[in-house]
Amino acid sequence: MAKPSTKPGTDRAGQIYRALRHAIIEQALEPGAKLPEDAIGERFGASRTIVRSALSQLAAEGLVELRRNRGAAVATPAWEEARDTFDVRLGLERLVMARLAGRLTREQIRTLQAHVDEEEKARGNNEPLSIRLATEFHILLAEMTGSPVLARYISEVSSRCGLILALYSRPHSSECAVNEHRALIAALAAGDAKRASTLMDEHLEGVANRALIVARPAKNRELKDILASYADEPKSAVARPNNRARR
Repeated sequence: MAKPSTKPGTDRAGQIYRALRHAIIEQALEPGAKLPEDAIGERFGASRTIVRSALSQLAAEGLVELRRNRGAAVATPAWEEARDTFDVRLGLERLVMARLAGRLTREQIRTLQAHVDEEEKARGNNEPLSIRLATEFHILLAEMTGSPVLARYISEVSSRCGLILALYSRPHSSECAVNEHRALIAALAAGDAKRASTLMDEHLEGVANRALIVARPAKNRELKDILASYADEPKSAVARPNNRARR
């Protein structure tokens, strides 16, 4: 029996959501960048209603701010909330470590190792992709717990941390992340929950310490130019389905 086809409007909203989410996580769209519905709709050949649906989903995740009478913009986390955000993430990531230690299947370990191999390839060659892959490593771990709730919150808080780093951090260091991610996989595969939790704490504290340093100047690029490469990405390469109830 054939599966019912996805409604065109829903599929287009999903495409816009995934493209904007990638552009935000990769810091191509920086905090505070305006997201006019008409410009986005023109780029994707979609109505403003469809664009608004995608923006609302991103707003529910804390990646976009919907400002009354001023339109949408990439969220700008306040300096004061940065430490709380990282502390919440620390607690969630410790729970993921406790759930996964000694329980990863061989296939899951191979999947994690393959992901880190992709991080290695991107290091020094494609900084935006390197940033996104580092974030997605943590989301992948959360998804492997089998808990939609954990996957949802890890996705949200990791992306929020990315916005904080885009605003206040020194340049991203992918080399550190790659080595630390490999160490995390090894601890989880060995079933050493305590070591995995300690490594995760040290890893995220290192990330947090790169925050709140200096604000970066805006790149002042046109929205249509930024979205050009994201609009043409195949669906499978854009983002895995979001684990939401639906937010």
